[in-house]
Amino acid sequence: MRGIFFEADDARAAAERLRRDGFDAQVVRERLAGEDDDEDHPWAVVTDAPAAALELLLDAYDGWLDVEEGSAAAPLVLPPLNLPTAPKRIKRPERP
Repeated sequence: MRGIFFEADDARAAAERLRRDGFDAQVVRERLAGEDDDEDHPWAVVTDAPAAALELLLDAYDGWLDVEEGSAAAPLVLPPLNLPTAPKRIKRPERP
């Protein structure tokens, strides 16, 4: 999981917080396509922390969550619903 930050200090602070919470976190320079100037590249925090923990830090430091295309979890498959086959009679139930 990767969080993208605009400032190096924000990325380092987020990584330090994640390490204190017991997660592995590394700060790397993120190269975006089309960016020519090395000073304009944002910073990425690569971590094994849950998405919720990283999102809290991203909100605090104005970053965003970078989800890799191949890392999406498998969709949740639910069993089919057991729906009624006819309307339910409320006022005059049928008598046996």
